[in-house]
Amino acid sequence: MARPRSFQRLRELPLVGRAADWGMGPVAASKATREAGSRIAGLKATESVCPYCAVGCGQVVYTRDGELVDIEGNPRSPINQGTLCPKGAASRQLVQQPNRLTRVKYRAPHATEWEEIPLERAMDMIAERVIAAREAGWEDHDDEGRRVDRTMGFAHLGGATLDNEENYLIKKLWTAMGAIQIENQARI
Repeated sequence: MARPRSFQRLRELPLVGRAADWGMGPVAASKATREAGSRIAGLKATESVCPYCAVGCGQVVYTRDGELVDIEGNPRSPINQGTLCPKGAASRQLVQQPNRLTRVKYRAPHATEWEEIPLERAMDMIAERVIAAREAGWEDHDDEGRRVDRTMGFAHLGGATLDNEENYLIKKLWTAMGAIQIENQARI
């Protein structure tokens, strides 16, 4: 694949095009850096996409026996060409961060104290409540007898931290459940 003209022009700049002359190319790699390639020997490499933003940087996820070992930028990606921003470079922590929260604070109705419950229990409670709200607010027909197949039992408002792709999938999910009040703030 030919590089875009803008990339070729970038390589012609005095500071970029002559990087190897300054010891910033492969010749500048230390012994430890050259040997680092052996740390991925024997690992399964799976191409993926960084989950943090809508840019879609390519990643290579390395695993051994189903266990995550490392995540790096994908040099074959035309978007990021092997580089990752600080968030993308730290995406391994989404799975393996020792301080990752696995319990949820919950305060039962009319209770005065919070309790910690497992994340799975909290997710089950949310699912049960969504299903109950859907069933309680379901409408087959409107007041004029037209078939509507919808629920007024819940709505969704997405925040600005969600990107367009996430909001697209959320819209599909809530629409499939019969919701009609769905909005997001991804336009800012």
